[in-house]
Amino acid sequence: MAQHGSFDAIYEPNQTHTIPAFLRMSRPRRTRTPIYFTLGSLLLLLVGWKSTPQLTTKSTIAAKLHLSSTEPSPYAPPSLHHEAESPLLAPETKDDNRTAPPGLHKTNPSFHLLIPASQTNPQLCKTLLSSFVLAYPPPTLINYGKEFDGDGWDKGTHAGKIRGVYNYLNHKDKIADDDLVLIVDGYDVWFQLPPVIMIKRYNALINEANDRLRRRYGTEVRQKQGVEKATEMVPSFSQTIVFGADKICWPNSPTDPACAAVPYSTLPKDVYGPSTDSDPKSFNNRPRYLNSGTIMGPAKNLRAVYEVAVRKVEEEKRGTIGDQFVFAEILGEQEYQREMQRQSSRGTGGRWYEWISNALGGDDSPLSGNQTVKNMTAVPGRRYEFGIGLDYESKMFQTMTHSEGDLEFFAHNDSAIVPEVLEKHPNLKGNPFAMPFDIQMAHGPLWFSSPGNHSLDPKDGILLPHSDKLDDLPDHLDWYDVPLATNLYAELVALDVVSPLQPRAPPPLHPFHAVEEGGAGGRCGRADVVG
Repeated sequence: MAQHGSFDAIYEPNQTHTIPAFLRMSRPRRTRTPIYFTLGSLLLLLVGWKSTPQLTTKSTIAAKLHLSSTEPSPYAPPSLHHEAESPLLAPETKDDNRTAPPGLHKTNPSFHLLIPASQTNPQLCKTLLSSFVLAYPPPTLINYGKEFDGDGWDKGTHAGKIRGVYNYLNHKDKIADDDLVLIVDGYDVWFQLPPVIMIKRYNALINEANDRLRRRYGTEVRQKQGVEKATEMVPSFSQTIVFGADKICWPNSPTDPACAAVPYSTLPKDVYGPSTDSDPKSFNNRPRYLNSGTIMGPAKNLRAVYEVAVRKVEEEKRGTIGDQFVFAEILGEQEYQREMQRQSSRGTGGRWYEWISNALGGDDSPLSGNQTVKNMTAVPGRRYEFGIGLDYESKMFQTMTHSEGDLEFFAHNDSAIVPEVLEKHPNLKGNPFAMPFDIQMAHGPLWFSSPGNHSLDPKDGILLPHSDKLDDLPDHLDWYDVPLATNLYAELVALDVVSPLQPRAPPPLHPFHAVEEGGAGGRCGRADVVG
């Protein structure tokens, strides 16, 4: 594999980020400080908090997506007009420039599932089957049948994945700007919960993230859209795109903004006990680094991210290591610019507040600590703000890099498992055994797997073509009855499981375990294909 150092062209060589002296001071030694100094410090904290101004600098950011977790979601799984059973994969296309599959019959194409996969194998079949049984939109395979012979360890497949998805997103007669798009790797993802939960959690995560951004970066005055000479106060930054989060930063260099400038996780600072964020092997570190295997957001915003990713790959030749390097670099540049703008906009009180917080070990800016961060050379006129954020608490995407120990498979009606799990995980602080409310309100795990038994209307829901094995699945099961992969520390049942290698096999009676057996006959279902 190429060395990281050869891919650092956008940073000034041998330069480090210069942090003001009052931010570089290490924590002082304990002395017999007069008590009035302590009181004065507390007063400064209060004054700094009150006097920190709001940001007023204009920035080019992605359009804010107004979503409310309390309102009905505008993104509903599309219906599908079914024909006779067809094979899993359509005939390979010879037109590498075609970006939309033929014969796509989506009556409400507001939610799309894209799966980059150049060839079929059992892992892809499992990914597709789990999406079919749980009623995800008809998946579109990106780059299927395309051969890659480029440079790099992967022959260019990861860089080609960026171009393939970008081409599809630009086919605007198939994907509208406001459509929600889910992109997952084809060979290492299992779906576990239905799309209605995915969308609800996305909405909630976006709302929570935008609240954090408003509190941290403030608001600014902008021209009101559609109203001449009218302004409005809006958040300086907002989020619309969600990537999965990893515990380790790879393959980027540790001093790159992709690793050193990204925010800390929103999980509690002691979630793994005393070794949280200080584990040299990273197993007890909170996830805070980008994982490119799962992405979700509006088509318009994703299109902008993939456009700059294509430029990095094809013009700047930065895709040799893979797509994760490229997307992590985009996130690092975004976060670096955000922090530079925030620090330059602080008043005197804000500087004192951050200095004291840093000295006391309570500051949450990754650029305020005593660490080396490579300077980023900002190109005038180039966009760096894309509304990207991570799923720090695995509410949507459960990555498995150094995180397998966070998960256990168990049925939520099995009280006998509690002592065993607590003994295995002594640092647990919450209650991971309670079934999340959004799952309680959803249809059963195999509700969609038996065609024709839920409605007389053929357009109601996504119904699989007839299969003796699939139609015999026990669709009466409740979510309490089946073992579910549960993140014990985030106290959530995983929506999907993403592994860099082979996902851990689910136990018997898990809904996907039945699907895996049902697919043994060689038929997975139907998927649209984009070459």
